[in-house]
Amino acid sequence: MAGYGPLCEAYEWLIRDDLASPAGAAARYGDLVESLPSDARVLDCACGTGQLAVGLADLGLDVVATDASAGMVGRTEELAGEHGVSLRAQQVSWEELSDHFDASSFDLVFCVGNSLGHAEGATGRLTALASMARLLRPGGALVLTSRAWEVVRARGSGLDIRDRLVRRNGRDAVVTYYTQVAPDWEQEHHFEIAVTQVEPDGSLRTCAERVSFWPYRHEELVAELQSVGLTVETTTFDADGAGYLLVARAPASDVR
Repeated sequence: MAGYGPLCEAYEWLIRDDLASPAGAAARYGDLVESLPSDARVLDCACGTGQLAVGLADLGLDVVATDASAGMVGRTEELAGEHGVSLRAQQVSWEELSDHFDASSFDLVFCVGNSLGHAEGATGRLTALASMARLLRPGGALVLTSRAWEVVRARGSGLDIRDRLVRRNGRDAVVTYYTQVAPDWEQEHHFEIAVTQVEPDGSLRTCAERVSFWPYRHEELVAELQSVGLTVETTTFDADGAGYLLVARAPASDVR
């Protein structure tokens, strides 16, 4: 489930242009962040290469960044150092969150970057969501982004070669996805992801990895969030869209 070993070195080419910088990643959640108390504590539990965590820390928030991939945690620490911000970064899987952090200790928990699909089926997803929900203070919010897996499955297996070069840190690359859709929703699906970078001498260098995912319907996610004591406050789900943002909130008093 950890995944993202080789790809952690080229992951920035997989991030949308508007989210590829710490400032841009934090700006996407500006309304949520602006409503936080001055002593707010925030967890990014799928931190990836750290754009969001570093962006939030740069706003003065008390930020903890975790990821199941040791490589991603390392990249997050490097980015924090480059931007001169302080945050705590740890290799922690979702099911291990309760072993590392006290209940009701965060005002916001982020699980973004379409990461929830890497939880192993309905059982793994529910375990992950319960771990995240447990960490929320009364009235706190869980923020998720997700692919619209209904659209992914309807499209079926196939190759997607992005139609333009992506530039990151002065370097260009071509991103290729091969999606392997299993017959049934609950079965393991796969992405074959390749990032082919253009070297300064014009040669090409490819970094690739096979990553597992377990898709789910939007209505299933809503029901699972409710089952762990959270209420969906906002969702941008569109049956024809590529992905969506969902915010689920804990009760104002801790009755879970």
